[in-house]
Amino acid sequence: MSTMAVEDVAVAPVDLGFWTRTRKVGAVLLGLGLLATVLFGALATGEQARFTLSEDAAGAALKIDGTLGAIGFGIVAVAAGVAMLAGLPKRWFTLVLGVGLVGFVLSFLCWQVSAAPNGQNFMPLVNIVRGTFILALPLIFGALAGVLCERSGVVNVAIEGQLLMGAFSGALFGSLSGNVWVGLVAAALGGAFISLLLAVFSIRYLVDQVVMGIVLNLLAVGVTGFLYERLMQPNAQKYNSAPRFSNWEIPLLSDIPLIGPALFRGNIFLYLGLLLVLVIHIALFRTRWGLRTRSVGEHPTAADTLGVRVLGLRYRNVLLAGVVAGIGGASYTLALYSFTKNMIGGKGFIALAALIFGRWSPTGALLAALFFGFADQLATYLGAINSAIPSEFLAMLPYLATILAVAGLVGRVRAPAADGKPYIKG
Repeated sequence: MSTMAVEDVAVAPVDLGFWTRTRKVGAVLLGLGLLATVLFGALATGEQARFTLSEDAAGAALKIDGTLGAIGFGIVAVAAGVAMLAGLPKRWFTLVLGVGLVGFVLSFLCWQVSAAPNGQNFMPLVNIVRGTFILALPLIFGALAGVLCERSGVVNVAIEGQLLMGAFSGALFGSLSGNVWVGLVAAALGGAFISLLLAVFSIRYLVDQVVMGIVLNLLAVGVTGFLYERLMQPNAQKYNSAPRFSNWEIPLLSDIPLIGPALFRGNIFLYLGLLLVLVIHIALFRTRWGLRTRSVGEHPTAADTLGVRVLGLRYRNVLLAGVVAGIGGASYTLALYSFTKNMIGGKGFIALAALIFGRWSPTGALLAALFFGFADQLATYLGAINSAIPSEFLAMLPYLATILAVAGLVGRVRAPAADGKPYIKG
């Protein structure tokens, strides 16, 4: 068995000058804070902005004058930007950035809620939190599938197809059997089928992984669309009427204000998604399997030298990713909707963006998916109160944030070193 020697190489420090990453982020945050203070403060009204701790206008609420709130929270964002421009210590970067962004969002909400028509100038926080998690669920499963693949060195652009095949399989076999659990297993196998094709062609036959992922997405759209028109559409009662998972209420926890009704009165997909984030995070960073997975994704040659079966591990992880994504697709057809053609509607690509935004980490992917879910839910809420801001503009915000993340403005984003690179055993 060969050995590898690694020598330390002295590298001269790079002089970044005044405009370090922290100061660049601070300048952006300062600009957002000034925008919030001046523009949002001017557009807000003197009406109270009410943030109710319930599902409607009733019950306890946090109340704040619209104009004062918009200006005050804008000043918080300005202060965070100034602190970063002053040379904030690195250990405080994430906290101050979070405070500044929250201040900007709250300033925006004070403007929107206070300017809403009479009787609608309130935001039901329980509905917002619940809607955020529901909209983020397929993104969470999809992003976790991406983590499993790309930490192993295989680019997973086929998340869209895995989600779609999972949704279709869950609806079809759940309807035929009349059993929701059969539908769930079928959904997992449907996602695994797309993953099997990805694994065979990209690992065994060394096909370009990005191209293969796009082809598999088109295959899933074509196959499910054809079968939908031939089976489900003519006879929806037999082929597209799958039973649904009911909500499970967790005693005591469901009574916690705000969080309880939103998180602990959900269906199996909500609990399973959060559990998978925890399990995959622990397994990836605290177990032998996780160490081998990360080594295969970073330096497969070295891993092979140490006895790790690189190709076998990649096959297993890619198939596991398909199972996870297939279950995510079932969260549509076994909990919310009947199957329709191309019903995923690009969520797989958003999950891929959440994966990058979350820096290839399960917990980071969860937070990024919740961010996307919150943006979608916020757009829905603003449409309900007849906001002057087009919902299409709000839908762009997560993508703009992702571009900034990829550009390194909120931290260096680096994929696993061997991601997308076929391994040929010597």
